[in-house]
Amino acid sequence: MRDPLFEPIVINRMEVKNRIYMPAMHMGMGDNFQVTDRLVEFYAERARGGAGMIVVGYATVDEYSGNIQNIGAHKDEFIPGLARLAAAINDNGARSAVQINHAGRYNSSFFLNGKPPVAPSAVASRMTRETPRALTIEEIQQTIESFAQAAVRVKKAGFSAVEILSGTGYLISEFLSPLTNKREDEYGGDLNNRMRFGLEIMQAIRRKVGAEFPVIVRMNGNDFMPGGQGRLELQSYAKALVEQAGVDALCINVGWHEARVPQIVTSVPRGVYAYLSRGIKEQVNVPVIASHRINDPMTARDMISDGMCDMVAMGRSLIADPFLPQKSKNGREEEIVHCVACAQGCFDNLFKLKAVECLCNPKAGREAETRAVKAAAPKRVMVVGGGAAGMSAALAAAERGHSVTLFEQSDHLGGQLLLAGAPPGREEFVILAKDLAKQVAVSPVTVRLKKTVDEALIDIEHPDAVIVATGAVPLTPPIPGADRPHVVQAWDVLLNKVHVGRRVAIIGGGAVGVETALFLAEKGTLSGDALKFLLINQAETPETLYELAIKGTKEIVIIEMLDAIGKDIGRSTKWTMFQDLERSNIKRLTVTKALEITSGGLRVEGPKGVQEIAADTVVMAAGAKSLNALAAVVEKKGIPCQTVGDARKVAQAIDAIHQGFKAGQYV
Repeated sequence: MRDPLFEPIVINRMEVKNRIYMPAMHMGMGDNFQVTDRLVEFYAERARGGAGMIVVGYATVDEYSGNIQNIGAHKDEFIPGLARLAAAINDNGARSAVQINHAGRYNSSFFLNGKPPVAPSAVASRMTRETPRALTIEEIQQTIESFAQAAVRVKKAGFSAVEILSGTGYLISEFLSPLTNKREDEYGGDLNNRMRFGLEIMQAIRRKVGAEFPVIVRMNGNDFMPGGQGRLELQSYAKALVEQAGVDALCINVGWHEARVPQIVTSVPRGVYAYLSRGIKEQVNVPVIASHRINDPMTARDMISDGMCDMVAMGRSLIADPFLPQKSKNGREEEIVHCVACAQGCFDNLFKLKAVECLCNPKAGREAETRAVKAAAPKRVMVVGGGAAGMSAALAAAERGHSVTLFEQSDHLGGQLLLAGAPPGREEFVILAKDLAKQVAVSPVTVRLKKTVDEALIDIEHPDAVIVATGAVPLTPPIPGADRPHVVQAWDVLLNKVHVGRRVAIIGGGAVGVETALFLAEKGTLSGDALKFLLINQAETPETLYELAIKGTKEIVIIEMLDAIGKDIGRSTKWTMFQDLERSNIKRLTVTKALEITSGGLRVEGPKGVQEIAADTVVMAAGAKSLNALAAVVEKKGIPCQTVGDARKVAQAIDAIHQGFKAGQYV
């Protein structure tokens, strides 16, 4: 039976072995525009894993187009490094491409030695909070030539194709959009004029690289910017790219960085934006590649089979598991580690000017240094705790050849990943718990469930080393009335162990408090299936259905002592959660202290003084404390011991998985 995901496809005259396309992503691994060993190893691993085509970048086209963490394509001196990267991909079985791009007004004067960024017009960027300088006609022509010369360097370096980024709010899309293009010359005004810059770039590239070198454009299917460009204008642009500029394939992404429609976070349903690639596929006769939140082969092959696209862009999916294509092709899909779209290690790291990492895959970006080396003297290793840190530690230790036994006191593995996956739109964390448990199941690790580890068991097992990953327990702050019957823990709420009343007060505005509030805000709203049924049968107006989809049956207030809610939530995720808090009409009281829990709610003190808050249920979301008493017992016996994850210090899941891996690697 044919598998549409693994059928070859031809772009221009280039045959790609399957339909899995790894798109360009900011990796933060460049060094003064030069390709690094770290970058080469990262992409070589993805090629070995079976991706059909891999796009690196973006690469800069001139001095205004990026920063030193990008790879460069704007000077000949960068060709040798690019050639090394091309060879690493090509020699390991994948087709290769470089995405070239100009950031336009999304660049910052910080990276330009104080010079302002450039754009079609002097329209300030909400992302950088800077106003760019408008390009002159002469500079526009030079920029077009710079794109063409960069494409030539890509070809000289031995890449299979070149991709041009014409979306996401960068320079070409700034010319396309009436929001950022206020020009009154031939490059501004109506759609034909606004398309001119992008079309002239593609035409110049085609002239320079020749008729047979594949030219691919990554463009928006919808920019999701109020007053910007929707599907229809961008479909017209897609047709023009093919018919007027000879573009060989189109990769469709969504949204600008400033857009307020979530694009990459875990609450975005898998494959939801396929309708945009479908709309463009119906307009052109070249391969169309769909993007965004395609993290499993079944979603991917359904999209191809259903005519939504010709290929699928799987980016962060291949950061999380570079061997996803190989596992899928060989009938081992149940062994795939799926990207959870948390953005903790990828996008959030870029805001910190750090290289990309991955919550799910502690080897990502460190392929060379994390390659397992068999231990000279294998040890008997006890790992105590079957959560994220414990499973990660056990897998790493077993990979080195140690004899590993994983002990878990409950009847299942997963730990707090199951808790993290309880709120709406966070279900991918439950999938990760299952994925890690499957990795353990197919490894040599011995698992002993429903087993509490104490001193007696340690004496029986005689381990050579112990890794303590016993996690944490929720905190109950010393608030008078905390023992009243209507007080519950957030963890119990998220796991559906308790019921709450109509009026809910949540003490604690960190990640757990926010997630609990959003979890409760869903109570009484329409499900996706119910919404579709009522919509297609026109049972209610779209406006009514919208209200029923966001308005639940709970009245919720969050009380936080600090001056802001969600300080421990990653930047990429926080804004989407805050939008949901606003939509759900969840009240937030900051710089507010809970003084006493009363029979009718609680008494608090804040900027407005002391006030009473009526509540049928009070939820404790005041943090957690490490559970690590076992470490002292082990150390007293002189057994080498490491403590990881929340047992060491309460933090994020990425910290737990990475700490566990490191402990197992160096046990």
